[in-house]
Amino acid sequence: MSNNKFEKEKIKMTPETGFNLVGIDYFENPGNQLYIVEHFDMYQDALTAKKDRKIQDEYFILYKDQNNEFCSR
Repeated sequence: MSNNKFEKEKIKMTPETGFNLVGIDYFENPGNQLYIVEHFDMYQDALTAKKDRKIQDEYFILYKDQNNEFCSR
């Protein structure tokens, strides 16, 4: 997955607080390929939910760090 390809979508889906588990729908039009699976208050819960997915590479976690910068893992 190209980080720049989804950058605008990532920013739009990043929560102010907590962590969003986000999936990729490759059949959707560009600009609408990301979708929120679930929101979590704790990173560990989001990470566990990602690990439970069959194809982990099609999911990532969006959040803001302590400097209010957008991050994804």
